[in-house]
Amino acid sequence: MQCLASWPCLSYKREMIVTPQIIVLFSGGLDSLLAAQLLQRQGLSVRCLHFVSPFFGSPDAVAHWRALYGLDIVSMDIGKQFATLLTRGPEHGFGKVLNPCVDCKILQLRMARQYMEAVGAQAVATGEVLGQRPMSQRRDSLNLIMREAGVADILLRPLCALKLAPTPVEVCGLVDRSRLLGIWGRGRREQLALAQEYGLAEIPTPAGGCRLTERENARRYWMVLTRVSHPSNADFALANLGRQCWHETENAHYWLSVGRNSEDNNNLAAAVRPGDVTLELRDIPGPLALARHGATWPEDVLSSAAAHAVSYAPKAVATGAPVAVRVRCQETLREVCVLPQRCGQAWGEPAWDAIKLLLRAEARERQAAQDVARHGSGAGH
Repeated sequence: MQCLASWPCLSYKREMIVTPQIIVLFSGGLDSLLAAQLLQRQGLSVRCLHFVSPFFGSPDAVAHWRALYGLDIVSMDIGKQFATLLTRGPEHGFGKVLNPCVDCKILQLRMARQYMEAVGAQAVATGEVLGQRPMSQRRDSLNLIMREAGVADILLRPLCALKLAPTPVEVCGLVDRSRLLGIWGRGRREQLALAQEYGLAEIPTPAGGCRLTERENARRYWMVLTRVSHPSNADFALANLGRQCWHETENAHYWLSVGRNSEDNNNLAAAVRPGDVTLELRDIPGPLALARHGATWPEDVLSSAAAHAVSYAPKAVATGAPVAVRVRCQETLREVCVLPQRCGQAWGEPAWDAIKLLLRAEARERQAAQDVARHGSGAGH
């Protein structure tokens, strides 16, 4: 059995001594909450596993959920694994935006199985409902996900179990199939009725909140995917912060994040890595800007970035004159003077429509390659 201490970024109560029987994937939404409650009401020992990445998850909410619902909940950061998934390209493609829902669920179930085995539990359950989501909760998708994640022998979907074939978890008697449900479709009426029956103190909204489903966020992540060599979890996290600005030449791509408020400034300061450069007004309040890998930037590009960043400081613009900017790279500090100037053409992002066309073209190429691999090139027919 793998030691829990070896799991990175996993929060759990060290005083826990009860070995859970079932690990429930817990998003914080209504369906996963009901799945956990349903199994717990069978007298089963349940532990909820909340996955976190730059794209989804609310680790700060875990303590609130524990107290509110009386559930044993831990969180696990899978940002590194998810960044790898995106970088290599999801095998089953993206949804309407940049959401790799099928590959995401496969990854989560694989990680859940590893955790299940590490703590000595016997099964994994999800809040999935047959037919609720068009990409990942069709019957064929549910079967594909279960097969490719390697969890057919331990997976249970309690909310829609009666619409699916009995699982080994039910056949062996661990779970009473007669007390499971047969919910299906996109409606929420049955879930809301069950929430009222259970007397939940707070009824959460349907699980959502994946930033990859939102066009504005997807545009940010697309730039990281296509412009950064070997993007990391930290790179995708940086894409969530402040204004995202890119400058492109024939030979290089330059990435600048500019704070919008004091919270952004603090988060950007915490996001600095070796080789990054920060730009900050010396005498006037304004945004902090982070130049990823800025230590390697040509001086003219760095000056242009400084001018663009301080153009978001109204007091700097109002001076009508050059202003001093502190340029910091690790322990090295120097100053430059720049005239605040909004360099929109030099520092910008492509429109979502342009990115969407590229995504669709890649999807067609991927599908064509899969068809050739599945059926051959057609030669000899």
